[in-house]
Amino acid sequence: MRPAVRGSISLRFAGRAAAAWLLLAITIGGAAAGDFRTPGISIVRVEWRTVLDQLKSEIEDRPAIAGRFTFNALRHLPPTDPRTMPALMQLNAVTLPLFERINQSPVPVLLPFDTGMYLAERMTNASPRPPLAHFQDGFQERMFNAGPAGYDAKFALAPGAAGGMPQLTYKRPVEVQITGSILTYDIDDPSGGKGEPVSALAAQFPDLRRIIREGDVRYAFTRFGVPYVVSIHCLDSAPRANRLACREASVVAERFLKALRIAGGRPLQSRMPIAPGVMPRPETFSPDFTYRPPGDIIANSGYRGESGHADTTVYSQIRFPIERAPAYANSQSFLNWGDCFYRGRVPPPSDKGDHYHCKSSNKPLVFDESAPENYSYPWQDNFCEARDFNVGQCPAGFGHQGQDLRPATCTLRNKRADRCIPNRYAVVAVRDGVIIRSPKHQSVTLLVNTRNEHLRFRYMHMNPAQLDKSGMLDDRRVSEGEKIGLISNYMDHPGGTTTHLHFDVQVFTRDGWIWVNPYVTLISAYERLIGERGREIATEAEAGPPPAKPQDPVHPEKPAEGEDD
Repeated sequence: MRPAVRGSISLRFAGRAAAAWLLLAITIGGAAAGDFRTPGISIVRVEWRTVLDQLKSEIEDRPAIAGRFTFNALRHLPPTDPRTMPALMQLNAVTLPLFERINQSPVPVLLPFDTGMYLAERMTNASPRPPLAHFQDGFQERMFNAGPAGYDAKFALAPGAAGGMPQLTYKRPVEVQITGSILTYDIDDPSGGKGEPVSALAAQFPDLRRIIREGDVRYAFTRFGVPYVVSIHCLDSAPRANRLACREASVVAERFLKALRIAGGRPLQSRMPIAPGVMPRPETFSPDFTYRPPGDIIANSGYRGESGHADTTVYSQIRFPIERAPAYANSQSFLNWGDCFYRGRVPPPSDKGDHYHCKSSNKPLVFDESAPENYSYPWQDNFCEARDFNVGQCPAGFGHQGQDLRPATCTLRNKRADRCIPNRYAVVAVRDGVIIRSPKHQSVTLLVNTRNEHLRFRYMHMNPAQLDKSGMLDDRRVSEGEKIGLISNYMDHPGGTTTHLHFDVQVFTRDGWIWVNPYVTLISAYERLIGERGREIATEAEAGPPPAKPQDPVHPEKPAEGEDD
């Protein structure tokens, strides 16, 4: 009877797999031109028996501690029952008070945490007990979040906190992030899978790759069948006291990797890959909302003259990040009052004439942030607009990383001013999630971890002092639609940019967190906000110059309350 049962299970599994691939083929084949797509996502299979072997080896040099763990599997239970691996249940019981929801991770949680040392110290009943960083090789935990997709953590190493390490030129704490995920997004990544081996860590991590891309030094590896990435934000330049060089970041990252041990996690039922599909849209067309095609950036605004990235993927069904409509997606650098990405303006700003244009194009502009063109449809993509940020999805390899959004209106300070009054419109959480942000930092990252999603959204140019005051800091949980802050003009200081919100999306891959074009995700979210479907219009090249009188912005019922700078 047993062979027959196994055969029946195999047939059922084969049938489900065949049905899934048939659905994928139908979905892809049935997609019409102009449809918005949802992403494909791969699911990894975790080797939990190997996890147990690794845990056993990590604590076996402390017999008193090892004796507290039960490694004999209870094989009469279903494989996905946590009781089949009692040692993991016991480990989670130890670490759960320290790392919230660690037992919710479907992948083994690797952290720079020595469980054996921690338990041994607790057995001594010594007083006072050492700080948690004592068991974490000097690293201080700043943020930890586990959920159905895996886990994310952020640690910091303060100067002088770790012995035996070369002294760094950088004089601030170095922040290290690690992610382990059961989900990886299937994106076209021209730079994916590259990197250099790290010979010093080859024995511990045989497939370890060191990569510098998109503003981070990354260490990507596979353990127990799961992709993990350790990353540190840095500059690939000479070390400085106030800017972390990637060569010094690498020293910290490699110390972090050497300290990694199994800290928790639990087996869950295996899942099928998530096939790409068509994103539903409102049936009724808006009489007002129009947008240019994805990838159609302002002429000659791309890095070295390159074009944009035509991505029609809705990476997540989000709430629009600005509380109220209307809102306008367009360029901050290559539209009115823009800095032309420091390529030069004609006439120069010192002349302060009524009209000018960027040296890279002949598009007529004015020195007025409230210009009607800034606050009118159509929307326009600026994901691959010229910036010095590495963006693997852009044709030139460099780009803007996200999309800029203006609120409903611009009220000038006085009749002779050319600047908008900031801090009048609310910015909200696009999903339920966890905040990643250190005090005084200029950006807010919202982490989403669900059964079918593992992605991050970043907001920029809100006032850091206001964010600190409202508690938008590491580990804070927010709900979809909850107010995060106010649209401002902060870039290194108040007034450093135009009044707008920068918004971007990152998805997890085997190279870590990768920026993807948020333009269509935002179009989809805006359509749900206004309850109507937008109309795609001709590209800028086909449409010709903008009309002499762009449509006036629609005024909201009442702007969000806030303080002016």
